[in-house]
Amino acid sequence: MTEFLDFLNNLTNPDWIVAHGGLYLLLFIVFAETGILVGFFLPGDPILFIAGIIIANLTLEPVDSVLTLLYWIALISAAGILGNFVGYWCGKYFGHRLLKMKDNWLFKKEYIYKAQEFYERRGGMAIILARFLPVVRTFAPIVAGIVEMDFRKFAFYNVVGGILWVGSLATLGYMLGENEWVQHNLEYVILAIVVAATAPVIIRVITGKRKTVAAVAEPEMLEEE
Repeated sequence: MTEFLDFLNNLTNPDWIVAHGGLYLLLFIVFAETGILVGFFLPGDPILFIAGIIIANLTLEPVDSVLTLLYWIALISAAGILGNFVGYWCGKYFGHRLLKMKDNWLFKKEYIYKAQEFYERRGGMAIILARFLPVVRTFAPIVAGIVEMDFRKFAFYNVVGGILWVGSLATLGYMLGENEWVQHNLEYVILAIVVAATAPVIIRVITGKRKTVAAVAEPEMLEEE
């Protein structure tokens, strides 16, 4: 258990990552977090930010440095996109088994039907937004497969979301990677990035619920009048 915790802690250390696989380790982590159910605990956002920091601190000419950044973004995006496809097909393959299960305190078929309705209304945007939410990005493609979201629609938003997620955070890390204050306060910077990435989505969910409640309440008030 101690070794596992040390592993997770070292994933925020650029030097440790470079010494233990570098790009290959990053590709595995991003794929595992987005494609394997047990990978939900992996720190995807910090990993992408650190990827940018690693490139920024390589001894390369400016042009080569930018090309390396684009190369890493392309490969890591591909890993995240492939991971989501694996999650989707796993959800689609095992989904019928879940629907045959009896309702219990942990699982209710109602959840699946609600998720299906949600994906039908705004499924594409949900796939993109899920990329920026820890844990959620692991389960979103699986649920999309379970509710049999249109594959072409899923594929399009999966690719768009993967590129936006990887490109934005890796580029941010690259731009700030040579800043001494960032290097000495990396944990706080990573925490700020996670909060900044999740806050807009959480706010949107909360405001969306309020609008829904208001829309339901308004007809009732009119009937009373």
